[in-house]
Amino acid sequence: MCVTPVYLFLESNRFSVNHSYWYPIVGFWFSSPLKKNPRTSLLRLSSLLPFKRSAQPKKMVFKRYVEIGRVALVNFGKDYGKLVVIVDVVDQNRALVDAPDMERIQMNLKRLSLTDIVIDINRVPKKKNLIEAMEKADVKNKWEKSSWGRKLIVQKRRAALNDFDRFKIMLAKIKRAGVVRQELAKLKRESTA
Repeated sequence: MCVTPVYLFLESNRFSVNHSYWYPIVGFWFSSPLKKNPRTSLLRLSSLLPFKRSAQPKKMVFKRYVEIGRVALVNFGKDYGKLVVIVDVVDQNRALVDAPDMERIQMNLKRLSLTDIVIDINRVPKKKNLIEAMEKADVKNKWEKSSWGRKLIVQKRRAALNDFDRFKIMLAKIKRAGVVRQELAKLKRESTA
């Protein structure tokens, strides 16, 4: 096996002033008689390249934090599908949650799916204050208007259908597909004529 050093000189704009700096970067090209294409054995130098800093600060991608007042959806257990509000953080794994239609309980954070909705409440409020804050923030309507909430409503509605309702939906889909097929055929005939 033969090792050949490769020297690369790269321009970098790491500073706000427009100066060019050249950095020597050493890589190695391993050529083996077993390989037909020795270029595939060139070490990846992209990890050694000086990175370019953008002038604008990077935006935070993650915005849903475990915080007092954060509305969450229970994703497991007997309260599955309920909207709850985090009223206190116990430790890094558990939070105290409350909702108008349930008792205040500790819940593991793995059982909560955080939503974008946050209400303005104090730490561990009374049930009456929590209900007022939820009504003031219009949590129910915000949830039902969100795409996540609409999707869950549709899932619940489909799960509640009986056999005859599913049959009617099947017939409606067949009828709709026939109308679409006829219109498409009409457009094809018009475009060829």
